[in-house]
Amino acid sequence: MSKKIYGKRVLGLFILSLMCLSAVFISPVSAENKMYKLKIQSAFPRGDLSMETLKVFADNAAKYSKGQLEIKVFAEPEIMPGDQLFGGTQLGVVDMLHSMGGMSGGIVPIGFVEFNLPLAFRIDEKNTFEEKAQAVRDFYLKNGFMDLLRKEYAKQGLYFLDIHTYGPVPFVLSTKPAVSCADLKGMRIKAEGGNLAFHGAVGMQGAAVSPTETYMALKLGTINAAEWDVSAVTGLKWHEVAPYWIRGMECDHTTGHILVNMDKWNAFPDDIKAALHKAAEDYWHATVTAYKNEIEIVKGLVKEGKVIENMLDDACREQYRKAAYEMWDEMAKQDAASAEAIKMIKAWRGIK
Repeated sequence: MSKKIYGKRVLGLFILSLMCLSAVFISPVSAENKMYKLKIQSAFPRGDLSMETLKVFADNAAKYSKGQLEIKVFAEPEIMPGDQLFGGTQLGVVDMLHSMGGMSGGIVPIGFVEFNLPLAFRIDEKNTFEEKAQAVRDFYLKNGFMDLLRKEYAKQGLYFLDIHTYGPVPFVLSTKPAVSCADLKGMRIKAEGGNLAFHGAVGMQGAAVSPTETYMALKLGTINAAEWDVSAVTGLKWHEVAPYWIRGMECDHTTGHILVNMDKWNAFPDDIKAALHKAAEDYWHATVTAYKNEIEIVKGLVKEGKVIENMLDDACREQYRKAAYEMWDEMAKQDAASAEAIKMIKAWRGIK
């Protein structure tokens, strides 16, 4: 072998060694600097409080990931209509969705249990808004409920990241006063998911109306009442055309969720997953604070006479309660996961 050829081989081995060293020492630095540009869309329009508060999630994800996560927030219907959001996230059109189980219960039956199972999250044994919220979160995290939800949504290619609160739901506004079930009978109400049946049990008629169309539907008399959360007043201004706040059948806290496309989630390194979890937990606390503040605003409007508080009488509240527990038993028949979820909730709430 000539010295010239030998020299070339030695040089080649030297360069190859440098390349291997680069792979060892440079690749981790490159991974640390990788940017993750993600899109999350809410199922709710601008003006909805939970949607507007999503900025906390996006900002904190960027902070905890040291700038690697850049999440752009969209409202319904800026990328797609809310009723297409579940499928759109499965397909990766958006990376994450912000919604609630009632909108996907036809695909994931436990969603109807997760979102506002009637009276399930009424926490009478706690006093403050924050204490009631913490009791709900503890139930999710300490009783296996979150694990059950993650298992069911994973079957649909979605990772259940975390929950947030909508405060008291159903938050019902009406165009006319109502303090008894006789007053409610025959009224047409815009409602979501299982609440259509809940209100139907006291004689109301459900109507499918999108949030963006609800104000005009109330104004025109197409519907007589509508349910949402407190941002029905503070963000969507429905009280301008439906000033009566009907109370007595609501939970103290009703939860929504953030779901992540599973392929996207599985591709994230552990530190990015941890950043998303931490940001989602911060978002939970942000919604608790936000909804508490909004409730105080509504109480101020009650004092000003711009919102008129109507508490349902004992007989009507009992009729709602009876209907709720019957619905629990019916929902338990949906599938094995729903049955397990109802069993957990009954044990937690002391219901036989």
